[in-house]
Amino acid sequence: MSDSPEFRRLNETPAGVRLGPLEIIKDQHARNFVLEIGDGRFHGFIVRKGEMVFGYHDSCPHRHVPLAQKLDDYLTPSGDFISCSWHGALFKIEDGLCVGGPCSGESLRSWPVKVNGGILTTA
Repeated sequence: MSDSPEFRRLNETPAGVRLGPLEIIKDQHARNFVLEIGDGRFHGFIVRKGEMVFGYHDSCPHRHVPLAQKLDDYLTPSGDFISCSWHGALFKIEDGLCVGGPCSGESLRSWPVKVNGGILTTA
């Protein structure tokens, strides 16, 4: 028997959870978030473009695996697209639509987030 608790994977987060100041994500970069809520964990990431933020579940629609193999490595080198490091799928930052790769036409699942007074929160 393991000493670590079992966690179920959560598909949503409550509104108003403070994630930290906007500055924890560099402009034109992304950051991973794992939120422990009750007996579950939510896995998501946020992409920052200026004062705008775009949140998504950290799961590729192709194989339902996390998109990044390295922590916070969600964007293409140019920073123009979200990229699945496993199978090369490319997603538009603004809406999560896959525009290339094995899941073309599918979308990342949105995670509602916002900036409120310089603080990132769930929406």
